[in-house]
Amino acid sequence: MLNSSVARLSALLAARKISSVELTSAFLERIRSLNPVLNAFISVDEEASLGQARAADAVIASGEAQPLTGIPIAQKDIFCTRGRLTTCGSRMLSNFVSPYDAHVIERFDAAGAVNIGKTNMDEFAMGSSNETSYFGPVKNPWDVAAVPGGSSGGSACSVAARMAPAATGTDTGGSIRQPAALCGISGLKPTYGMVSRYGMIAFASSLDQGGPMAKTAEDLALMLNVMAGFDARDSTSLQREPEDYARDLEKPLAGLRIGLPKEYFVKEVDRDVARAVEAALGEYRRLGATAVEVSLPATRLSVPVYYVLAPAEASSNLSRFDGVRYGYRAPAYADLDDMYRKTRAQGFGAEVQRRILIGTYVLSQGYYDAYYLQAQRLRRLIAQDFVEAFRQCDLIMGPTSPTVAFDLGERSSDPVQMYLSDAYTIAANLAGLPAMSIPVGFGQGSRPVGLHIIGNYFAEARMLNAAHRYQQATDWHLRVPQACPDGAPGTRE
Repeated sequence: MLNSSVARLSALLAARKISSVELTSAFLERIRSLNPVLNAFISVDEEASLGQARAADAVIASGEAQPLTGIPIAQKDIFCTRGRLTTCGSRMLSNFVSPYDAHVIERFDAAGAVNIGKTNMDEFAMGSSNETSYFGPVKNPWDVAAVPGGSSGGSACSVAARMAPAATGTDTGGSIRQPAALCGISGLKPTYGMVSRYGMIAFASSLDQGGPMAKTAEDLALMLNVMAGFDARDSTSLQREPEDYARDLEKPLAGLRIGLPKEYFVKEVDRDVARAVEAALGEYRRLGATAVEVSLPATRLSVPVYYVLAPAEASSNLSRFDGVRYGYRAPAYADLDDMYRKTRAQGFGAEVQRRILIGTYVLSQGYYDAYYLQAQRLRRLIAQDFVEAFRQCDLIMGPTSPTVAFDLGERSSDPVQMYLSDAYTIAANLAGLPAMSIPVGFGQGSRPVGLHIIGNYFAEARMLNAAHRYQQATDWHLRVPQACPDGAPGTRE
């Protein structure tokens, strides 16, 4: 049961072969067993989760169930949840109990899903390894000496370790796709504006986007059907007709044109990652797709552009955390200015402080034109490259990350190397394009490798079709980090 997909569990619930209470109880037991080692969850409210499960069972009995009714979903602790702790992985919000629900939480509640718990994350979603969390690092279930990726590392870990059948994440520069790749699961960042940011604690507002994380592409489609939708409370929310993102899953891939950017297949990609990606592309050719070379010349600018724009927006968004209205407040201070300084110095971790300082600097008088405006111009060039590329192909593919999961602590003292972990994912955020990662094999140390798939605007159904057909032909998405005899994760089934 724990290894079943969301689609399979939904069918079992609908047939009354299992109950949501039984299913939820099984995952709660798994969390109790593994979370002390993996640290994937910040908070779990078993009573509240079982109450939702009992309500879901009543809905199923009435014959009015939806596909996700009764399904336990882990929620990234960046989504405000009424009556529950919502920390964003920070000391600044370590005591914050939200008085309202994020739009994404509302959508899952309306669908009858069960909130199984709030997952650990890099502080305020700033990080690529899940080591910046105030609540400690998350461990990769394939190898507890390795990072799970970030910032949605807790969500990725919870799905890979079978502590939840699916989870939500957020993606500002790769924070769904990179941890999905490093943990061997599937994850999707939708087109910017498709998923409301209302109640999703902001990092960089022009880049942030919520999305689903699960074992299979089919499960991602079922989750996106719930998460996507217009929300008048979010000024960037797109008003579009609802779609069924599972509608094209079984469509043959004959005639699909896959763009291979020459900038993605370079020496910076580790050989083990390159081999797994090339093997996956070979499978796509066998399924009827054709490959064409495309060029994204401005891609090399993605990392520096991102680390000007994202910190600039973060410095503005995080100014609200001052110890006055809610959240952490320094216990001792001389006056108001001293309270501000001490609260922010004590409440924010080192990486958050670093990005606030960078952002404030690039927005300051004398540097705004040289850095921020220049980065915005380059952002347009990056987006234009994709426009040209999609005239030649339907989807773009390459590695999600240049390496497999690195060891805990390996890059903590080298921020530049840490930032380069997202070298292939950032461009999609800058352009607002949908992108996803699926597992395609294992590299050094038997650590997972992910294939990155980028689509044109609103091409989620086509991307999910390509991912689903690949998963029908392979079994990488079915591999499980099997528990060792002593109960510790870290071996492969």
